Amino acid sequence: MMITVIGRGHSGTRAISNTLSESGVFMGRPLNASWDLIPPESMYEACRVFGKYVDYKGDLTWDFSKVLSMEPDPAFIRLIEDYLSSVLSSDAPNKGWKIPETTLCYPWILKMFPDMHYIHWVRDPRDCILGDHVTDELENFNIGYPETGNIREKRAISWKYQRELMKATPEPAKLLKLRFEDMVFNQEDVLAQLDKFLGIKMAKIEMRPDSVGRYKTDEDVHMFEFFKPDMLECGYTDTE
Repeated sequence: MMITVIGRGHSGTRAISNTLSESGVFMGRPLNASWDLIPPESMYEACRVFGKYVDYKGDLTWDFSKVLSMEPDPAFIRLIEDYLSSVLSSDAPNKGWKIPETTLCYPWILKMFPDMHYIHWVRDPRDCILGDHVTDELENFNIGYPETGNIREKRAISWKYQRELMKATPEPAKLLKLRFEDMVFNQEDVLAQLDKFLGIKMAKIEMRPDSVGRYKTDEDVHMFEFFKPDMLECGYTDTE
């Protein structure tokens, strides 16, 4: 069984990667402190290949028709196979990987691995954008977006872009949608969902309640109007 996590950087994906690893899933080698499979350079370059086929249309909308209709670029396939070499060569019965940049090329990952188990992972964007991440700079991955000198707005646009790409991609046959906040406060329920989805017993890990709602003590901008529809769709009803 193959497993991967689709979720933006700083969405708490390290928690699910940690959980999978502690539950006996081989998550590749080596892993960094965030439980990402490294080195990431081949993944980054694969995302740049993917990004060339995405057109920015303005007003925070992107045209994904090319990447959704075409087969993955051969260069992309070579780069992903290189990045995943430790996973693909493993004879572990349950294996996978996690790195946030997988979200930037999700449609082609799905085309390469249609039978894989996909975990969609989300976190309140107001917490997501408090810290910097490689994917804040979408231009480094050949993705167009409106120019702004406001770093929080850049992060918010990156969150929006990745959310739009996730929604535009046809749902895989094996999909489970989870929220970081539920993992923090209702871990037993989340683990039960994972048990059923993956068919393996999931290990419990330590979660920190103070990792939720950090934006409440933040004095910089952390809420953007374009967050609201997606927040409500994901069950975050406090959108003020």
